[in-house]
Amino acid sequence: MTKTLFITGASTGIGAETARAAAGAGWNVGLFARSAEKLAALAGEIGDQALALPGDVTDLAAQEAAVAACAARFGGLDAAFANAGKGLDTPGTEAGDPAEWRQLIDLNIMGLLYTARAALPELRKTKGTLVLTGSAAGRRHITGSIYGATKWFVHGYAGNMAEEMRAWGGRCAVVAPGMVDTPFFDEARPDKLKPEDVAAAVMHILEAPPRAGVREVFLMPQN
Repeated sequence: MTKTLFITGASTGIGAETARAAAGAGWNVGLFARSAEKLAALAGEIGDQALALPGDVTDLAAQEAAVAACAARFGGLDAAFANAGKGLDTPGTEAGDPAEWRQLIDLNIMGLLYTARAALPELRKTKGTLVLTGSAAGRRHITGSIYGATKWFVHGYAGNMAEEMRAWGGRCAVVAPGMVDTPFFDEARPDKLKPEDVAAAVMHILEAPPRAGVREVFLMPQN
């Protein structure tokens, strides 16, 4: 039976490449992001295996509705990829913008928690997998980095959820890339990781045999 993956932040970068990789491996994909136009284009590219689900990741009701629509369309949910996230335009605590901190926390932490909350009831039914986008910044201390601190939360939460989900046969993992050449950065970084590298890591997590709970994949650019 064809499996189904729900992806947040699916319109560009890592999310879009993961959708392509999953569809190429035979999965159905539910595509969630704010840009309805970009989602429609990606869904059109992928075809009948894809469902565009425009919405704001910081809106729990929107994510719950999207997960329900995805499960209804494809007959269930086997995995969810909480991938949406952002950085800061003005880093630091003294120089930083508290309003921007709130946006960062709402997206990188609350949005991720909302994905988990929306998806877990469906994942229980299939003994499915929850994947969270962490970061190399969540594995080390970076001078004054508030963004990095949100990714420390993601890494800690992923480990805690792996223990919780294991009790009912589910799995949780964090994929932790270093710098990736995506629209996340203002300038192109062609010598760094590509979104398809991270997508391949996500697929490794999803397609590991049921006996193997891959807890983390940490990948860094060679240059």
